[in-house]
Amino acid sequence: MDYTAIQFSNTGAVATITLNRPDKLNCFTQKMIGEIRHALDTVAAPASGIRCLMITGAGRGFCSGQDLVEAMTHTNGAPPDLGEIVEKSYTPMIRAMRELEMPVLGAVNGIAAGAGAGFALACDIVLAAKSASFLLPFAKIGLAVDGGATWTLPRLVGHARALAMTMLAEPVSAEQAESWGMIWKAVDDIELMPTAQKMAAHLANQPTRALALSKKLLQASTANTLDVQLEMEGKLQTLAGRTEDFREGVAAFIEKRPARFVGR
Repeated sequence: MDYTAIQFSNTGAVATITLNRPDKLNCFTQKMIGEIRHALDTVAAPASGIRCLMITGAGRGFCSGQDLVEAMTHTNGAPPDLGEIVEKSYTPMIRAMRELEMPVLGAVNGIAAGAGAGFALACDIVLAAKSASFLLPFAKIGLAVDGGATWTLPRLVGHARALAMTMLAEPVSAEQAESWGMIWKAVDDIELMPTAQKMAAHLANQPTRALALSKKLLQASTANTLDVQLEMEGKLQTLAGRTEDFREGVAAFIEKRPARFVGR
């Protein structure tokens, strides 16, 4: 596929999606979402050899949300069916991200607003430049929150903070987001990409099949009872115990050497 709204590359086992509409603060269009979904499908393919995905933005913003000009186009004066956009574009994109059987690292280089904030928070680990911020501005234009943020935010920061972010529509700085547990870490701007690239390379060399199983368990835990969760842990641990990486990890431990994981 000829990518124009994003940049898609891979170095070794790490793939990188860079949102690439810097003049528009990387706001989402249908074209961009289509390219992201294609890239996610490429990364997910077993033959890809990719074991970690990093997502970032070009220029001074990560993603400012939906391109409202595009959303209002071709409606002949009638209100656009924004629910259809959510259901056919954002929903499958967020699901595909969450279901990737590998670590997904977000490197938030600037403002993450609206659906862009939801997109960032759908990553497994989020690093942010100290100049970055997170904003849910939906209330300012008479909309409800989307982009998966109504699911992720209460789980990350609690009901009270999620409601306040929604209703006040005030930006939350990267450092505040770190202190709330919304993201993993805020770093100096100049250190964001070196830190993210180093972390992505590290994650790609870990037992990524086991990491994927742990991710599945943590995602399920918010809805499961303790008994159901314990049963699920046993089933997925059976799968982990059958992997090449488990055998390698045990052998490396016994032989007192670094493990050489392959993600299988």
